Amino acid sequence: MIDVLEELVKGAVKEVFGTMLSIPTEPDSTVRGAVAGGPHIASSVGFIGEISGMVFIYSGDLFARQITSRMLGMKRSEITDEEIVNDSMGELGNMVVGHIKSRLCDRGMSCVLTIPSIVRGSQFSIEPAASSSRTIIGFKCGADNQFAIEVLLKPVDGPQP
Repeated sequence: MIDVLEELVKGAVKEVFGTMLSIPTEPDSTVRGAVAGGPHIASSVGFIGEISGMVFIYSGDLFARQITSRMLGMKRSEITDEEIVNDSMGELGNMVVGHIKSRLCDRGMSCVLTIPSIVRGSQFSIEPAASSSRTIIGFKCGADNQFAIEVLLKPVDGPQP
């Protein structure tokens, strides 16, 4: 199932970044999560139901500000409040995971989303429970920007559809 989620993530990123933000992206296997050093932001949104898990979107602060400026139609220099960036990254998480949720429901695996959470810092990592499946998909946007999406999938009880 984690392979299916990886493809759903790639489709969601292409759709959300391309359509909503006009930022072309492409998968990049050299990007493996939050890079140590420098300010970073992680948005997380969970999904609960017949399939349950958590999706984290890791971005450097500067790219998060670029995403915010695109999302809100503002100049990057106008974005001075971290709360605006936090809200935008939470909404980005909602859009990406909402796209994934829709595709899971199309496959007969109903689920609901949790509210987004934001974590900021310069060095952090997510340690999943030993029973969880985990994948990290990296993306690049042009020459200078990159981000990663980590998916943690809770084991499914019983047969999968």
